[in-house]
This record gives sequence, C-alpha cells and structure tokens, in this order.
Amino acid sequence: MNEEKSFKPYIPADRVMPEITVVSVLVGVILAVVFGAANAYLGLRVGLTVSASIPAAVLSMGIIRVLMRRNSILESNIVQTIGSAGESLAAGAIFTMPALFLWAAEGLGEKPGLLEITIIALCGGVLGVLFMVPLRSALIVREHATLPYPEGTACAEVLLAGEEGGSNAVTVFSGMGISALIKLIVDGLKVIPSEINLTFQSFGAQIGTQVYPALVGVGYIVGPRISSYMFVGGVIGWCVLIPMVLLFGADAIIYPGTNTIAAIFAADGPSGIWGSYIRYIGAGAIATGGFISLIKSFPLICRTFGDSMKSLKGGSATSSERTAQDLPMSFILIGVVLMVLLIWLFPAIPVNLLGAVLIVVFGFFFATVSSRMVGLVGSTNNPVSGMAIATLIIATLALKASGATGIAGMTGAIAIGSVICVIAAIAGDTSQDLKTGYLLGATPKKQQIGELIGVVASAIAIGGVLYLLDAAWGFGSPEISAPQANLMKMLVEGIMGGQLPWGLIFVGVCLALCFEVLRLPVMPIAVGIYLPVQLNACIMVGGLIALLMDRRKNVDEKTKAAQNNEGVLYSAGMIAGEGLVGIALAILAVFEIDPSVLAHGFSFGTIGSIVILALVILSLLKYSLWSKNVGKH
Repeated sequence: MNEEKSFKPYIPADRVMPEITVVSVLVGVILAVVFGAANAYLGLRVGLTVSASIPAAVLSMGIIRVLMRRNSILESNIVQTIGSAGESLAAGAIFTMPALFLWAAEGLGEKPGLLEITIIALCGGVLGVLFMVPLRSALIVREHATLPYPEGTACAEVLLAGEEGGSNAVTVFSGMGISALIKLIVDGLKVIPSEINLTFQSFGAQIGTQVYPALVGVGYIVGPRISSYMFVGGVIGWCVLIPMVLLFGADAIIYPGTNTIAAIFAADGPSGIWGSYIRYIGAGAIATGGFISLIKSFPLICRTFGDSMKSLKGGSATSSERTAQDLPMSFILIGVVLMVLLIWLFPAIPVNLLGAVLIVVFGFFFATVSSRMVGLVGSTNNPVSGMAIATLIIATLALKASGATGIAGMTGAIAIGSVICVIAAIAGDTSQDLKTGYLLGATPKKQQIGELIGVVASAIAIGGVLYLLDAAWGFGSPEISAPQANLMKMLVEGIMGGQLPWGLIFVGVCLALCFEVLRLPVMPIAVGIYLPVQLNACIMVGGLIALLMDRRKNVDEKTKAAQNNEGVLYSAGMIAGEGLVGIALAILAVFEIDPSVLAHGFSFGTIGSIVILALVILSLLKYSLWSKNVGKH
C-alpha cells in the first residue's frame, strides 16, 4: 500500500489536460482499423500476431505532437489506447472465425454474415474491457512493483520520448515504406520469387526461406529464443518427418491422403507431404502445448481469480482523485447484463440463458488469467490460443451432449470460442494500456471509454477485413493459410464427428510431451512444425539480428537498449507496411485487377530474391546496430 501511495505519475492528479477529444478519437479509430486489418493479415498468414501498442504509441505521438502540434501527452495516450484495441480484437477473431468460412468453402454451411461477425466480436470485446475495470485496482495499482506489463511500460516510454522530439515516428514510417515497396514488388508485380529453396530430392528434405520484411520484423521482435525454437520445429518437420514418411510409406495410401505418398511427393514435392500429414502432427503438438500452458498456469490462475474477487469488494470504489476514477460499477453491471442478453438472444450463438451466463463467467475467468499473464511476460506470450482450445473442446462436448450435432453444433462451438478468445485478447490489451495510463497520469475512466470506442470500431471493421481476404485468396490458401483457425476447425470436427487422422495427431501429442520433459518451450516448436519451414527460416533471420544486437560486448547498456528500441520500432513499421499492402492487394484481387501484368512476365529469379532479402537485413541493421539516433530518444 505504501508503494501505491508513494508512486507519482508523470502528469500529477491535480493537473487536467485534454484526453478524449474529437481529434484523439478520430485518429485512434483510424489506427484501430488499420492495425486491426494489418494484424489480421499477419496472423492469418503466419499464425502469430504481435502487439500493436508500441507502434500505435509511436504513430499517435508523431501525429498528435509532431504533425498537429498539439501538446497533450494524455491525448496521444488515448490515441494509442483506441488504436491498439483493433490489433487485439483482430488477434482474437482470426484464431477462430475463419473456420466458419472454411466450412462454407467445403459446402457444409453458409458464410457468417457481417452482422454475425460484428456481434460476436463486439460481445467479446466489450466484456473484455468491462472485466478489466474492477481488476485495474488489484493488478495495475496494488501490484505496480511486481507486474511490469512490458508493452505498457514501453508505450509510456515512447510517449515520454515524444516530449523531446519525433524521430521515433520517422523510424516507424521508414519501416512501413520500405516493407510496403518490397511487398508490392514481390507479391504485386511478382518480378521476384517470394521463396529461396534448396530441395534434397534423394531423401525428400527441403530447406529455404521467404524474403518478406514482416517476417524478419517478427523475428526481431520475438527475439532469438522464440524464433530459433520455431525454426527447429520447421527443421523437424521438413528435414526429419517428411523424409521418414517418404522412406517408410512411399507406396502406401494413408488417410487423409487420397494417393500414394510417392505420388503426392512427385506431384507437389515436400510441401505436398507437409500439407497432407505433417500439419496434423503439428496440430496435435500445438493443442498439447496449449493445455500444458494452462496446466502450468493453474496456481497463478487461482491466485489471480482470488485477487479479482477481492478487488470487486472494495477496489473499484469511486474516488475524487482524477487518476483513480474508473467507470462506475453500475455501468459495468448493466453492460455485462446487456452482453448476456445479447449472447442469449443472438441466433448464431446457440445457448440458453444459463449458457450465456456460463460464457460470461468463463470469460471473466480467462480475462483475469490474460491480464495477469501479460503483466508478467507481455502480450506476445499470452496463451490466448490455449484458452481458446480449452473453451472449444468444452463447448463442443457440451453442444454434442445437448443434441446440437453436425454443422450447427460445430458453428455454435466456434461462435462460443470466438467470444472467449476475444475477451482474453482484449483484456490483455486493456491491462497494458491501463498500465501506460497509470505511469503517465491518465484518467482511467477516459481510457476505458477509449477502449470501448476502439472495440466498437474494430468489431464493425473486422467482418469486412475477413470477407475481403477470403474473397481475394480464400482461407487455407498459401497466401493466408489461417493456421490457428484450421487447428480449431480440425479439433471441433474431430470431437463432433471423429473425422481426424488421430494417429498423426497423437504423434504430435507425444512429440510435445517429449519437448516438455526436455524443458523446451512446446508452443513455438509446435507452431514451427505446423508452419512451412521457409516462413520459420525468415523469422529466424530477424532473430539472428536480435541475437547479434544483444551479444555485443563493447557497447554500454543504455546505447544497446536505445538501438534495440529503434530496431523494434522499425520492425513494427515493416509488419504494418506489409500488412497494409497485403490488404490493398486483396482489394485489387477482389476486383480482378492483377498488378503483375505490368511486368509482362519478367522475373529476376532467385538472384532477385537473394538481393531483396539482403536489402531487408541491411535496412534492419541500419535502424538497429548502426542506428545514429541513440541520443535523440
């Protein structure tokens, strides 16, 4: 309690500055839609999402302070609060909802309507924000010294740096511009192949890398440890499991394949074997990793839930001090009741009133887990997919027991899982944003209103983004493989109808258990098995640059931290730039406009791919290892 009283925010409680303004809301909503679309594209492509809080903070600082010459740091904070909500809602939605499109493509049902997607996302998003209001006192204020909230603290530092200048924003925009240009050249004009591959035909192995800037940026942000584990997973899949399948089963026809393994390899190479068999092994490993993460977190879950109950008894009382004002509890309770009624009455979510209440109870449970987990290890390591897997299995079993079988039961399970998944993702993002506000001296009530605005804007936009990407390429295609949604789809189908290749799934389960016994992180290795090795290798390139940055001996820690921050901002810009061009190319594809006709079939071949990858590496080195802006932050 002494820690709580002694803490002094940057803006004192007795000083009032502009926060929620027309400008901050408009700019925040634009960033929420933009980052939501970009993160949806990235997650559907690689199965990973990254926190947009830091780039949103940088852009809000650049737009509000540098371009508009407005001097309220709390106004910039509201912009990043609203803007980062789009990324989190997209992360929750893309893990599950594309499964509905995949079933429609198989002729098992109809695509979800835009209203259906919006309502499901809105229920999850609003509940995620409301649940964090009573938790703020327990997690942000009382545990300020013990829960660092890495992204939230970093956002505060970025906004404080904006008080001195705008060089951070220039770094982000540089990454966006370079990445957008390369994405246009590779996937728009198609004058350069997107992959560099080396295939060993004699025993069926393949190694290679993609050349996309966003993947290099992801590797830099997640660091050498996670990226190396993902790469190891890719190597296990493409250089161990594929050759073994070929060696021992070349003449066999094994479900889910419809031809001999040798014929599949002859037609599609190693990628054919990976698509028919290895992905199911990876799916089993990912599902097991999700359960392991939940089991290991169980003591923490119980403690967090206890803390949240205590905070409800007295931690959310109205205070006259500006920096301690939350939305009133009456507003929270009315909002939760309205969401329960909406879930109950909305036809796409097939539950009775008791089921709707249970969804909300489970949602609050997972919101407490999510908010504390991101406080300890950051949003990147938030086990949202593990929570979604657990929810989906419980929901599918419950619906099947109640007689809701077939496609109706499966779509219902995905709808329930989507609500829970979005709750967990938004609760984690909201807690990071409230930490930023706590450090800066923002008004919590205004931040919470900002979160709700961002959720509403993103929920309206996410349906259009999903429809656009599906119309352009189709979920499950090489452009947007939707790995997490495919996994959820397979789990629901397997439980409901027994249509999974359980032998392959259990191979993945046993591999995951072996990794756990060896004390290796299961989830990144499992994701590496599930994804193409070329994608993992490109992420590894960014991880190696981060390793090079960290291992330098003759650089002081302050300089190293400043250069690393510059590299993170540039990487975030590369991710955003590629995501936005990906959305633009999707729009052109819907209207059957092919930019590659401008190149008249010309290609630079593999040499061009090598040059592009080298340029991406050099540009990241320029904004990290060779950065000259260290003294300006």
